Amino acid sequence: MKTIDIAATAQQLENQTAHEVVRWVLETFHPKVALASSFGAEDVVLIDMMVKVNPKARVFTLDTGRLPYETYEVMDAIREKYKISIEVMFPDTQAVETMVRERGLNLFYHSIENRKMCCGVRKVEPLKRALKGLDAWITGLRRDQGVTRTQVQKVERDLDHGNIIKVNPLADWTWDQVWAYIRANHIPYNKLHDQHYPSIGCAPCTRAVKHGEDPRAGRWWWEAPEQKECGLHVHQPPPKP
Repeated sequence: MKTIDIAATAQQLENQTAHEVVRWVLETFHPKVALASSFGAEDVVLIDMMVKVNPKARVFTLDTGRLPYETYEVMDAIREKYKISIEVMFPDTQAVETMVRERGLNLFYHSIENRKMCCGVRKVEPLKRALKGLDAWITGLRRDQGVTRTQVQKVERDLDHGNIIKVNPLADWTWDQVWAYIRANHIPYNKLHDQHYPSIGCAPCTRAVKHGEDPRAGRWWWEAPEQKECGLHVHQPPPKP
């Protein structure tokens, strides 16, 4: 694993453009770096930037088994446009079967513990497998996405995943900047965005947001804002057996 000074690098890249950050991370870590993509607006922007730097840039996604149809549509559209291979990670079949048998198909509505268990099985564990062997990963996190993400840095040390490097090129972008880039570059995007879904996850845990609501208000809308993370980007203890 390559050694870098996180504090110095974060300070250096803070004033760099997203394109420059993408170029830096790919030139520094490829092929041991990949974008974790849910195929939301931010992620398709990053795919466009990455492929322009390196056509062989790696992209993986977590298929939870509960994704909206529109997410699969944009996934195929992106694959076709950029001629890239998307590494699809699925949850462990036995773990899903056990969880559903013991707690039900829609267990996440009943308690935060259940919801975090479901996210743990369907997303967090597959992410750990996807990151195994990588020196760095890229995300579409932005500081104005919600109260849990205001301190996101462009370069961070990921203590929960073997101390690898986590790079967030769009950390200082606004929602308007994301969409200006999509339109200017004619990038395929998830059609649910046109129906007021700024943040898109699993179908039963995502709804449209109303005017003036927080961008992540449609994710796990029955929970308080400070709890709205699945564990991919905020430390989450393993679920109780």
